[in-house]
Amino acid sequence: MSKLKKQIHSLSSKKYLIIILFITLIFVGCNSNYTPKPRGYYKINFPEKEYTTFNSAGYPYTFEYPIYAKVVKDSLFFGEKTENPWWINIDFPQFKGRIYVSYKEIQKGQFSNLVNDAFKLTGKHTQKASSIDDSVITTPFGIHGIFFKVGGEVATANQFFLTDSVHHFLRGALYFDATPNEDSLSIVNNFLIEDVKHLINTFKWTNSTSNTIQTINKK
Repeated sequence: MSKLKKQIHSLSSKKYLIIILFITLIFVGCNSNYTPKPRGYYKINFPEKEYTTFNSAGYPYTFEYPIYAKVVKDSLFFGEKTENPWWINIDFPQFKGRIYVSYKEIQKGQFSNLVNDAFKLTGKHTQKASSIDDSVITTPFGIHGIFFKVGGEVATANQFFLTDSVHHFLRGALYFDATPNEDSLSIVNNFLIEDVKHLINTFKWTNSTSNTIQTINKK
């Protein structure tokens, strides 16, 4: 009988220890500071929106751009020599972003080809896109075009072209010098897209093109 009592006592002790251990684990787990968290990103301090005018002599267009950006003449476009002196880059050094701006004077019968090329280029530089939405642009100054919104892990989520369908055709694309990541780039994209839209809404054609072309041809 005493042997049986010892066995019962032994089982009770083990059961007691298991209960104590279980309670301890619950207590530690409830008071732990660890919780799974999503990957974080650096906080970005955005500057105040303020704009200045690009209206350089001889250029066939003018527009407003933010003071925290700088306009530089582009001699190479995606590694290729530019076709004329009116191609520019609008750089955003703080955000490692750039708007590539290319311009072409429309030759007779060329308009449809330029439009088709704009759609093809959008697809070419966004091979990992999950979606491409295009919408018609009509600005307060009567400028028309198409705006492309690209979704997915792409380096350029915002592209557009502007034209009068007779003389001028301009294409713009906002790129980032960074590994494409839709989540990390979205906050900067959302900030700079306002500047892209401001550029479009303040865009105007000038009458400088034909005079400049004649000067270049004489050289």
